[in-house]
Amino acid sequence: MFINLKISRRMLSFGGIFFLLFAGIAAQRWVATSNTPVSKPIEQVKTNQKIMALTINVDWGEEYIPPILDELARNKAAVTFFVTGRWAKKNPDLLKEIAGKGHQIENHGYSHPHPDQLSVGANREEIKKTESIIEGIIGKKTHLYAPPYGEKGVSGLRAADELGYKTILWTLDTVDWRPDSTPEIITKRIVNPAVRFGIKPNKSGAIVLMHPKANTVKALPTILEQLTREGYIFQTLDELITSEQSGDTTS
Repeated sequence: MFINLKISRRMLSFGGIFFLLFAGIAAQRWVATSNTPVSKPIEQVKTNQKIMALTINVDWGEEYIPPILDELARNKAAVTFFVTGRWAKKNPDLLKEIAGKGHQIENHGYSHPHPDQLSVGANREEIKKTESIIEGIIGKKTHLYAPPYGEKGVSGLRAADELGYKTILWTLDTVDWRPDSTPEIITKRIVNPAVRFGIKPNKSGAIVLMHPKANTVKALPTILEQLTREGYIFQTLDELITSEQSGDTTS
């Protein structure tokens, strides 16, 4: 009994030492990872050309997407749809239609959570799960990530970085999800954006945020027509990002 007790104590001692060593190594790795800088989100692209990227974030509102697609086709405008995985799973045929009309489809996470409230691992799973669903439907992987609610905390940005994604925000926001956003107000926010922080937003290279809403459908013809008259063309994000060096928002 005495010998067994001595052995047990030795084993416990060795086990404690190994545990402390393991914990120390894990802590060092965590510190190293947490101190690694994360990429800044792309909010605008620096360019002298009159080009813009319209983006449409989708987690609901599928009934408004067909008229949006019709209006985009009439104006020969290519845009980027950021869809959630759960939406894509429920609407595979509509997703195929969007892709078939030449629009870019990218990643908006799976369940539209608040990324800042999730761990890096949980954010990573949100992106990976959506990537898998979209690829299964249209045969193409996503590589751009629009975080829900525009949240840009470290955990979401790091998850995107680790998966090789670029995080996308916006220059001009239609705020079309608000009940008081009439078609006229939505149009003005894009065509004649207000001065913010003493700076007039530059529409060249701007990324515009929209959603599939009834008033967005009503505003879209005027937005496209007025900006086209000003000489602007509408490209997908891939086309816009590669046109010039990406940079910070002017707003």
